[in-house]
Formats: sequence, C-alpha cells, structure tokens
Amino acid sequence: MAEKNRLVTVAALQFACTDDVSTNVATAERLVRAAHQKGANIILIQELFEGYYFCQAQKEEFFHRAKPYLGHPTIVRMQNLAKELGVVIPVSFFEEANNAHYNSVAIIDADGTDLGLYRKSHIPDGPGYQEKFYFNPGDTGFKVFQTKYAKIGVAICWDQWFPEAARAMAIQGAEVLFYPTAIGSEPQDDGLDSRDHWRRVMQGHAGANVVPLVASNRIGKEIIETEHGNSEITFYGYSFIAGPTGELVAAAGDKEEAVLVAQFDLDKIKSKRHGWGVYRDRRPDLYKVLLTLDGSNPVK
Repeated sequence: MAEKNRLVTVAALQFACTDDVSTNVATAERLVRAAHQKGANIILIQELFEGYYFCQAQKEEFFHRAKPYLGHPTIVRMQNLAKELGVVIPVSFFEEANNAHYNSVAIIDADGTDLGLYRKSHIPDGPGYQEKFYFNPGDTGFKVFQTKYAKIGVAICWDQWFPEAARAMAIQGAEVLFYPTAIGSEPQDDGLDSRDHWRRVMQGHAGANVVPLVASNRIGKEIIETEHGNSEITFYGYSFIAGPTGELVAAAGDKEEAVLVAQFDLDKIKSKRHGWGVYRDRRPDLYKVLLTLDGSNPVK
C-alpha cells in the first residue's frame, strides 16, 4: 500500500499588543487555540508579542523586559499549551544571557519539548526601529528544526529582507519558512509604506526556494515616550501565508485580528522542488562574492 503524503496545516496569528505581558500572552493563547480548532499543526505568533515594540526608544529601563531563556515563563506556558493541543509553536522573546541580550525565538514541538533557540542575525537601526541599542547580533547561525510535522526554518523580522537567510535554511532542508515580525509605519516619513514591498520580498523567498512561507505581524498604534518626545508606529499587519511558487494562499488586512490557516502537501512540494532544478543547478563555487561586503574583500 502506498504511503499517504505528508500534509501539514500552518497558521499565522495577528493581533494588537497592549503593554501588559499577561494580557498579550492570554491573547496569544486564545488565538493559538482558535488556530488549533481550524486544524493548524504549526502556529506562528508575531515577534516580541509580550508587550509593545519598545525599540522605538533607547531606554535603559526597557532592558528589564528581558528574561533568561531557561525557565522563561512565557516559553513554559507555551510548552504546556503545545503539549495540550499537540501543536508546534515558535515563541519569540527578549532574551537575557548574562550581559548579552538577544531577539530570540524558542521552537516548541507538539509534545511540549523545547527543540532549541534561534537568535536574530540581522539587527536594524533606524528611526522607530532602534534594535541595536538592545540586541547583540545573533550567534546561532541559521538553523532548521525537525518538528513532529515538518522540518522548519525560523528567522525574525529584519532577517526576512535577506535572501541569504532563506536560502541558508532551505539548503539545510527546511520544508516551511516562518518569520515572526513587528513592522509598520516609519516615524521619520509619513509617506513611506513598506507593506507591499515587505510581502513581495518574502513571496520571492518562497518561490526561489520552492517552500511555503508564513509571516506573522502585529497591528495597532503604539506610542513610546522617547528623549525627543513621543514616537508612534502604526503596525500594518498584512500577515500572510505563501505557497511554494510564492503565490498568496492566505492574507490578512491592516487592522483586524486574524488567524490565517493553510494546508500543504509536503511530499508533493518536495517532488516539485526537486524537479524544478534550482538546487541541482546551484553553483556554490561561484558564490564566494557573497562572503564579502564590498564585492571583493572576503570578510574574515
């Protein structure tokens, strides 16, 4: 008898955050349960969902929001939830590691096991998104995690703009890519709206690597007091799920809470990926220029 193809149902959550941890974690749990009710096996919560996106300002007091990885209360709660529901949950959090700090995600398998940690590699620094003040550059490298339902790659927000990150996860065998995100308006330029650009870049990652991709972003207006007055970002949501040719399979708007769900046949996609030839015809021997910043001098 022929074996059944491997079907996986993925979900992207989208909601507005308050600046109260317990409220936000309860919202995340409610939406995880809703996604489970829709049949989801792997459920993505948005970036740093425990509170406001505090990186609008540079404040020493905001380091108090960081907690160590081991025993982190939100991770423990999501481990219990994952085990109860039999779902995989990547959990984004602000990590304190001795005197270092990271923008991190823990991957929780369907039995509640913590499969490990990814630390954000690309750290932005611009008006409203001053992450370099808080986060060390991640030191884990790009990783894949073998979960109950699929081998997945998880990167974080600004990582999603870099095709090298997506390819690094894909060539390690990632069958689905996940990007928890916090992105919205630009405080320095009211006329700059990146939402379509943001989405199209990741659709390109899905199509170029022939893997589905899931992006989860927050919504709502958040105001943070800075040394120069208030800074305000309206997060535009637009969470989505793309198929293996980059096609939009499910998409949310810019204001509403959402639970997006889509099912994929991983074996069918695997056959398509192998048949398309983009992995067969790769030429790593010609890509050494990617190890430079200026196109000529290799980074040491």
